[in-house]
Amino acid sequence: MPNPKERNQLLEDIGLLIEERLGISPLAARIYSLLTISSYDGLSFEEIRKIIKASKSSTSVNVNVLLQLGYISYHTKPGDRKRYFKVAKYYQLESLELYHQSLKREIEMVDKINAYNKKYHPIKFTPEKSVGNIAQIYLKKTQDLVKTTMESLKKHRNTEK
Repeated sequence: MPNPKERNQLLEDIGLLIEERLGISPLAARIYSLLTISSYDGLSFEEIRKIIKASKSSTSVNVNVLLQLGYISYHTKPGDRKRYFKVAKYYQLESLELYHQSLKREIEMVDKINAYNKKYHPIKFTPEKSVGNIAQIYLKKTQDLVKTTMESLKKHRNTEK
């Protein structure tokens, strides 16, 4: 049985990261975090509510948001009317697609900044020493890695069908 204090600290740590990365509410991030560290069987609504210590209404709203975003899914068990929630199997793919789009926008912005500096501040912009070029290289390498990872996840998902 997990230590509640250790589990709660981990939920908070993961939750803060998830909240920022996915742009979701703190409660949705904590629910998502809880499901991330739970068994493959998932948790019932009441189990989530009890561990997170939130009202039925708040829990329901945030569970529904996570379902709509595709970050979590649910299943039922034979003879049991309860729904059991768990992290969607390919939630990472959704997250990486958002991150990939964010990188694309950032690369476009760095390109504009570099073009502007080349035109109006040529002394500031020396290609071999430009901070803008260093940032551009980093962003493009990161974007390539994200794209490769997305392709691997899609390939893996397709082999399961």
